[in-house]
Amino acid sequence: MRLFKSSNDYSFTASSCIKHIGSSGTMISFVISLFAVSAIATRLFAARLFALMGERRLMFIGLIIFAVSTAGYAFMHFLGSLLVLRIVYGIGFAIAGTAFGTLASEIIPKNRMGEGMGYFGLSTSLSMSIAPVIGLWLLNAYGFNTLIGVTSVLAVIVFPLAAFIRFPAKEAAASSHTKTRGSSGIWEKGAVFPCGLNLLLSVTYGGLITFIALFGKEVSLGNVGWFFLFNAMMVLIIRPFSGKLFDRKGHAAVLPPGALFTALGLILLSYASGMTLLVISAFCYGIGYGMLQPSLQAWTIQRSAPERRAVATGMFYNSIDLGIAIGSVCLGFVAAGTGYAGMYRVSAVSMLLFLILYALYVIGAKRSQPVTKS
Repeated sequence: MRLFKSSNDYSFTASSCIKHIGSSGTMISFVISLFAVSAIATRLFAARLFALMGERRLMFIGLIIFAVSTAGYAFMHFLGSLLVLRIVYGIGFAIAGTAFGTLASEIIPKNRMGEGMGYFGLSTSLSMSIAPVIGLWLLNAYGFNTLIGVTSVLAVIVFPLAAFIRFPAKEAAASSHTKTRGSSGIWEKGAVFPCGLNLLLSVTYGGLITFIALFGKEVSLGNVGWFFLFNAMMVLIIRPFSGKLFDRKGHAAVLPPGALFTALGLILLSYASGMTLLVISAFCYGIGYGMLQPSLQAWTIQRSAPERRAVATGMFYNSIDLGIAIGSVCLGFVAAGTGYAGMYRVSAVSMLLFLILYALYVIGAKRSQPVTKS
């Protein structure tokens, strides 16, 4: 379902575009973050839009905005027009992405939600690992306009593929009160906690995608970009198994070890000065990330009412974008004082907080359970 590129790949496209126009590194960061702000704001109202217009119609509207905006990069010759495009881009991406995520949660059987979300998330992992490599090759070998042309064609290809999606039939007995409840409000109470944990995970990823190249320069590690390839490789391997484990044993069997592997990957990365330790750290982080993110998404859906899944899905994707933004900004300040190696050690504290909050949740859940008399 998610054949379009991830938000990180769009950051790459925006960076290429603004360099094509010509501007400062500060402005590049601003233009990239503008996309995230636009997407986050749009997802807050996604559920109401679905209720008003229907999932199928809104999905194609989002795809149209997405495809037109992709092609629009070729015509951006002024900074002001690029800023407007980024806002529109974020709207289309948020609508289409939320639609696909909601549809996946409705199609997947409830007792296989962890496994299903694991497979669904593989499309994102593939795009995040393959698209930047291909994009850089196209940009360097054939130029910016060719890059935009190819991505525009890929965007158009999504349309006939999306037409094959079978939308689940809605229960005819659903009352107007249920529909109103499903579209009202921008928060789903049950989704808050798993989305909060996912935000902490995304903070660490924000530090990776933003600063790993600078870390490589700091420790004279020229091939540091290989981290993402080996990380993605491990995510692809672990996600199906972690999803099945989540379905069979519950979140307690997946979240603690996933958090520990993520923290271990960050700590090992901070000490990496050669390819061997870099690869090991990528494997550890990939295991942790591959265990955590699909499980947290499945848990988010499970804790939400069926008619509120669009709200919950939007909250989950917003926790990713917001966590990456927080990690990019806050860890940047940390790096200014500790260096990038020290920053990754501090970043691992986010996963310690993850474990503490999860432990408190488990303790609270056990205490709230009614005591049965023998």
